Amino acid sequence: MRADRGGATAFACFALAGLIAATLLVGHVGSVVAARHRAQAAADLGALAAAGRLVEGADAGCAAAGDVAGRMGAAVGRCAVEQWDVVVAVRAEVSFGVLGMRTVAATARAGPVDESG
Repeated sequence: MRADRGGATAFACFALAGLIAATLLVGHVGSVVAARHRAQAAADLGALAAAGRLVEGADAGCAAAGDVAGRMGAAVGRCAVEQWDVVVAVRAEVSFGVLGMRTVAATARAGPVDESG
């Protein structure tokens, strides 16, 4: 009977360490998901800003997209204009704790509504 003494304490310590590790992992994954949503918002708003400035030219539209994305902590990776449609791709860096930095990316399209259908 004496050999089992303290076994519950050791088990509780290991279980607690596992729960702490799982909580930290969930927290890091949550921060990456939130960063991905922020990148998507930057792409959406950048595409809308670019579409709003297309009257001044494609360069002015893409510059507006870059300005909006920059203010939101992202960088425009691609800005393509086809007629009145704008496609903006952005990327942002996010810290993944001890695993280092990761890049999240998002793409958005903006243009006039097709009212033919």
